[in-house]
Amino acid sequence: MPGGTDGSDRTLIFTYGTLKRGFANHSLMQALIASNDAVFLGQHRTDVKLPLVCGPHGVPFLLNLPGSGQHLIRGEIYSVSTRGLRHLDELEGITLGHYERLPISVIPAEDDGTRDGDATAAVEAEAYYAHRSFAEEMWKRSGGVGFGEFAQDAAKEYVKREARPKDRSFLDEIRLFCSSN
Repeated sequence: MPGGTDGSDRTLIFTYGTLKRGFANHSLMQALIASNDAVFLGQHRTDVKLPLVCGPHGVPFLLNLPGSGQHLIRGEIYSVSTRGLRHLDELEGITLGHYERLPISVIPAEDDGTRDGDATAAVEAEAYYAHRSFAEEMWKRSGGVGFGEFAQDAAKEYVKREARPKDRSFLDEIRLFCSSN
C-alpha cells in the first residue's frame, strides 16, 4: 500500500497485544505515528479463529495454528512505513526467533457478519506470530485454551523487557516456560 511521506511503501500491521492503545509498548506506535511512520486505521478482528495465549512474563503470542483457537482475535490495524517496520521487527525479536511476521486476514471489528447484504471484505495485513519453532509447544502449555483479546486483566501479568531477568535470553525463557507445567 503506497503512501508514505518519505516515498516508502506501507504495510498493514495487525496488533493484538502490547502494541495496542493503552498497553505497555504502545509508546512505540505513538512514536511511529509522530514521525509519520504509522497511521492508526481502526479496530479489527481476525477472519478465522486463532489461538492467542500468554507466555513467559505475560507476553502475548498469536499462534499460527488455524482451526486450533476458539476465538476471533480482536486488535488494531496500522499502516506502517518500511522504516517503522524495522522498529517493530526489532521490538518483536524477528532476528532472534521470538516472532515472525506473516500474513493475516482481518475484518473491521464492528462487522459481526449478521448484517443484511455482503459482509465487509477481508483486509490482508501482517501480524507478529509466535515463532513456528515453539508455537505448538506454547499451545500445549496453555492447555489448548486461549482468549479472544489481550485485555487489561491479561496485561497485569506483563513484565517489560528491562524488568526481566538478565541471566537468560527470552528464547531460553520461552523454552523453560513451554517445558514447565
